[in-house]
Amino acid sequence: MAPVTAQAVMSSFRFAAIMAEAVKMSLKEADRYAVIVQVIERSMGQADAAAWLNVSVRQIKPLVRAVRQDGPRGAVSKRWGVPSNRRTAQPVRERFVAWCVSTMPILALPWRVSTWHGSRAAPRRSEAG
Repeated sequence: MAPVTAQAVMSSFRFAAIMAEAVKMSLKEADRYAVIVQVIERSMGQADAAAWLNVSVRQIKPLVRAVRQDGPRGAVSKRWGVPSNRRTAQPVRERFVAWCVSTMPILALPWRVSTWHGSRAAPRRSEAG
């Protein structure tokens, strides 16, 4: 199995032509893209790529097809920016916060309520009272 190096990917003409368009991806997706580019250039086999990425050959084939068709966007997850299916609905969250504030006043401190509404700033001692 040939190791995937940044130099091998950067030397790829196809990679240089496609990278004119910036695509946001995780490091794992960037590694996946680098391996798939090597498969497309035939410097790595599909079985070797499957072993390198810890997936099956059946999963490599659609990835190769997607990268050939869409370029780097083909290696990026289609779930980016899509809310989770397990997310609690906003009306339910608001009812829960209202219930907590009315039944447990200690939970109604300003910094705690702000964290329930999505603010992830760390509370300050002076605000906690």
